[in-house]
Amino acid sequence: MYPLLDTIHSPEDLRRLSDPETIKLAEEIRGFLVDNVSQTGGHLSANLGAVELTLALHRCFHTPEDKIVFDVGHQSYTHKILTGRKERFSTLRQEGGLSGFPKSEESVHDAFNTGHASTSISAALGLAEARDIAGEDHYVVAVIGDGALTGGLCYEAMNQAGRMKTQLLVVLNDNQMSIGPNVGALARALGRMRTRRSYLKIKQAMHLFLDHDDAQSFLTRRIRRMKQRIKYFLLMGPLFEELGFTYLGPIDGNDLRETEEALRQAKNIEGPVLLHVKTVKGKGYKPAEKDAAGFHGVGRFDPHKGRSGLPCGEWAASAGEEITRMAERDPKIVAITAAMPQGTGLEPFADRFSERMYDVGIAEEHAVTFSAGLAKGGAHPWFFVYSSFLQRAYDEILHDVCLQHLPVHLMLDHAGIVGNDGETHQGVFDIAFLGSIPGMLEAAPSGKEELRLLMHYMADVNGPTALRYPKGDFAGDAAVDVHPPIVCGEGYLAKEPAGAKYLILSLGPCLADACKAAQILEQEGIPTAVADARFCTGLSAGWYREIAKRYGRILTVEDGVHTDGYGVRVRDLLAEQYAAGRKDGQEEAAQVRILALPDRYIEQGNRADLLRKYGISADGIVRMIRQWDAEKHGTEKD
Repeated sequence: MYPLLDTIHSPEDLRRLSDPETIKLAEEIRGFLVDNVSQTGGHLSANLGAVELTLALHRCFHTPEDKIVFDVGHQSYTHKILTGRKERFSTLRQEGGLSGFPKSEESVHDAFNTGHASTSISAALGLAEARDIAGEDHYVVAVIGDGALTGGLCYEAMNQAGRMKTQLLVVLNDNQMSIGPNVGALARALGRMRTRRSYLKIKQAMHLFLDHDDAQSFLTRRIRRMKQRIKYFLLMGPLFEELGFTYLGPIDGNDLRETEEALRQAKNIEGPVLLHVKTVKGKGYKPAEKDAAGFHGVGRFDPHKGRSGLPCGEWAASAGEEITRMAERDPKIVAITAAMPQGTGLEPFADRFSERMYDVGIAEEHAVTFSAGLAKGGAHPWFFVYSSFLQRAYDEILHDVCLQHLPVHLMLDHAGIVGNDGETHQGVFDIAFLGSIPGMLEAAPSGKEELRLLMHYMADVNGPTALRYPKGDFAGDAAVDVHPPIVCGEGYLAKEPAGAKYLILSLGPCLADACKAAQILEQEGIPTAVADARFCTGLSAGWYREIAKRYGRILTVEDGVHTDGYGVRVRDLLAEQYAAGRKDGQEEAAQVRILALPDRYIEQGNRADLLRKYGISADGIVRMIRQWDAEKHGTEKD
């Protein structure tokens, strides 16, 4: 099925191919990618666009001696195929299988682990400087997409590289997309250039000349290419040249010969070089070319029928719909996203209130401080962001939002176990790191109605708030029928069977499993109550004192890490109350046990399977309370 690809087991095999064979190989790789990603899910359109670029890189550079750092890694699949991992591609993003991102533990050809945008130039510069310190002689290349250039880290790295004159090649893969279409001043700069009077006069004169020539002639093709290069050099060249880089391009990154020629030219230039490469996202697969955003990250799909749209799941869709309804009544509400309007469910808001929708690009730090400025000026900002991406903005949350106690509302999508994207994307740390910041009120809805109620409650809080909710669809709503009014820091009892001595204190979407576990335990003669905790921080001492008096054994359940998590806060709060209460004759402290994720990076795999693996499931809850009950009765007999 893939006669040429089946002969490629390492980059050395690639370099033995002729140019026509390599062009044919590109076609086979595209077919292989579509066939495999349709079965495993993954990042498709960016990888399809970068096939020729990756082939050219491996024909011009010799990994692992030369180092290639792929920004994010959304375009690294061809690199994985060429470096001996083709036979394992059916395991892509599965538990124990190939990572969807570069991973040095997986291959010596992966120079640096990536998963978040805008890091490659900094990492590559560090590798290049380490090379120079060691007196070694090899090339270091950073491959970065134009969408990642909205992140300030890129310019911090380029500023240093240009000042130090380090031998470094940055390949700018320009497909005019991050996940959705690029936004901001850089993306609009070319549009402004095209509307300048001087540019229009030159363009008109060029067209008059070309109209008198054969449109297919060699001269016409050369002039058109020259026009394109002059246009980009006048626009983009000065920016990078001022940063100390030699600017080359733009070139057609889907033209293998042209890309190889440019890479070989770049290798011979001293100091930092930026090669501007234009590619077509989704190239070679028509559904992906027509809907590059929809095929950015996909689940399983029929490769013959294709698919469309960027599914965001019920949680994100409901959050986006609710903020749109809220904005109908509150003209001060504004929504902010960091290049993720589709993934975070904000498309309805953007369609209805385009003037109040801000896509800042891949710039989470800026998004938070921008939101702080909006709040300081009297607007009501809601920043929709994946939990793992908010990690970049810790200082901005602390310094710019919480120190001034500004009402910035953070909507943390993809919180908890995300699944197949693995360690770099699991949203398991936000409870711990936001809880360490004084004044931050964080809550976790258990289902659709709780999401709606908490969004409206948070809108009235005159200070920083955060709502965390998972990727995917709802599960907790069927577990409860009544949703009491929200009181800050308090939860509510969802199930209260007679004679219960145990209480499952569930946070967020764990409620459905907690209720299921309680049903199983009641059938076994261990009546167990269930409470929906609602809040991760700002816990009400009075409410927790009352439930501790009523239930002597409390099991907390959460889908975040153990250390500094919700369960630890409950345990510490009740321990402090007991220490204080002993003076008043209180005899026995409530016992608290914690069911949370281990304090480590969680591997890739199916979300439901990973939750079961770590006991954040009905079965895991039942096991813990059975064991607790057995210990209790054993102690009583002794």
